[in-house]
Amino acid sequence: MSRRKTNLQLIQDDSPNNKKGNNRLIPRLNDLDVFDPLTPTQKAFFDAYNSASAILLHGSAGTGKTFIALYKALEEILDKSSNYNKVVICRSAVASRDIGHLPGNEIEKTEVFMRPYIDMCQEFFPDKQQAFERLQEAKKVDWMITSFVRGITLDDAIIIVDECQNMNDMELNSIMTRIGQRSKIIFAGDFKQSDLYTKRTDMSGLQKFMVIAELMPSFKIFEFSPEDIVRSDLVKEYIIAREKYEQEYS
Repeated sequence: MSRRKTNLQLIQDDSPNNKKGNNRLIPRLNDLDVFDPLTPTQKAFFDAYNSASAILLHGSAGTGKTFIALYKALEEILDKSSNYNKVVICRSAVASRDIGHLPGNEIEKTEVFMRPYIDMCQEFFPDKQQAFERLQEAKKVDWMITSFVRGITLDDAIIIVDECQNMNDMELNSIMTRIGQRSKIIFAGDFKQSDLYTKRTDMSGLQKFMVIAELMPSFKIFEFSPEDIVRSDLVKEYIIAREKYEQEYS
């Protein structure tokens, strides 16, 4: 998949003529490229998407979990008949939740974590420049890190909780209790990829969360195996070899 570099700088001009021009720049549903599911597990997610209010996509790296979650969410919120107003992308600012040491304001500090979604949106909307930023301007996409979720309620939104293996129990609890009326939530992650295992006092809460989710009738859980890897043949070969090594030597 091709990736395009984008410029994060936004220049605001509120003049009437410029607003009309900006409206033409905002990605619309008919600008969205069509992406079909590539594996049986991806297809199962596509088929269940409309009927589910809570979804967990768990499993191997390179299986397209975040890609398909964001694609389906954008497809829905850009539909004029949709009841959802926006997509909210949430993730933890790991490896350091304390982002105070980074320069700039909150947006500038967390831009590094936005890069995957900027690239995905450019792939979704190849004919639109700065697609992610334009969707933000139109309030169709919102972005936040777990450090700033407390005290808010997310109504009429599709919430994507990405890299959720990098969230501890309290972060996952905080996000689940932010869900308001008429909202949908999608978690994507793999507890084997957690960046928290090196910190004894800050362990991933994903395994506990998965047990809780299985007790909730509203949750639909999809498990992605190495056979679902679509990033590249080399990644698939590596993940399969690594799992064989861990089974033999761990």
